[in-house]
Amino acid sequence: MAEKIDNKSVFFNPFSANNPVVVQVLGICSVLAVTVKLEPALVMGMSVIAVLAFSNVIISLIRNTIPTNIRIIVQLVVVAGLVVIVDQLLQAYAYDVSKQLSVFIGLIITNCILMGRLEAFAMANRPWPSLLDGIGNGIGYALVLVIVGFFRELLGSGTLLGMQVVPQCFYDAGYVNNGLMILPPMALIVVACIIWIHRSRNKDLQEH
Repeated sequence: MAEKIDNKSVFFNPFSANNPVVVQVLGICSVLAVTVKLEPALVMGMSVIAVLAFSNVIISLIRNTIPTNIRIIVQLVVVAGLVVIVDQLLQAYAYDVSKQLSVFIGLIITNCILMGRLEAFAMANRPWPSLLDGIGNGIGYALVLVIVGFFRELLGSGTLLGMQVVPQCFYDAGYVNNGLMILPPMALIVVACIIWIHRSRNKDLQEH
């Protein structure tokens, strides 16, 4: 029973209580880069979930055979291999999104969330908990991407997933899209608002 409770915490804690972006403040660079539109934010989130989950499992399976002095290199090789696979799949099946994400898919390799989970969790735990940890942290990261992408595209372009959401009559009445929302600094401001709201609702996360 205890193991089930632990697995449940491992999976669900990254959604809110230990979110990698909002609580640990990791992976901020990609939040700035890929959230101008909702679609690339969704694709980047799903890509990180896949890479993080599979890399956690692979490292967990081979952790006892990895020499300590080269463990970071091994982790990077595993992540790099998975990122190449994801990049090729995106180019084959979602080429337009792949072009929008550009180099940022490749930069998943250096995402501190991945390296942190591999080093802190997968290297010390069995494959099933490692899989749950990878998926949980990936979803926690993706949730923030989606929220930021949602507001930036909606307020900055009046669209969601490329479809017009703000009625034309609003524009005829004088409504104007907020051009600041599509600029990189607004990603930081939106993330800061998310962190503020999250911490105001979770008093235990506030520093004394």
